[in-house]
Amino acid sequence: MNIFRLDRISDTQNFEFHLNERGVISLPKVVAKSGESFQVLLRRFKKSCERAGLLSDVKKNKYYEKPSVVRKKEKNDQIRKAMKRLRKQRRFS
Repeated sequence: MNIFRLDRISDTQNFEFHLNERGVISLPKVVAKSGESFQVLLRRFKKSCERAGLLSDVKKNKYYEKPSVVRKKEKNDQIRKAMKRLRKQRRFS
């Protein structure tokens, strides 16, 4: 029987990550229930990774971005959101 563990903080589906001695984040783990197929176990593991935000974090850190580029993107996002709010206000007023 394969054993995978899922360390949960609470029943609200929040997950806790543990850093090992090298500072690497450990992956979420799931426990195989009796009579559970591998496909179901894999689906639960993928869901736990999705809830933990691992894939989005990996994609975000795939390439190094200079701090100035990050600040520029954040500023452009703020401007875009402010313009969207203004358009909504004008449409409904």
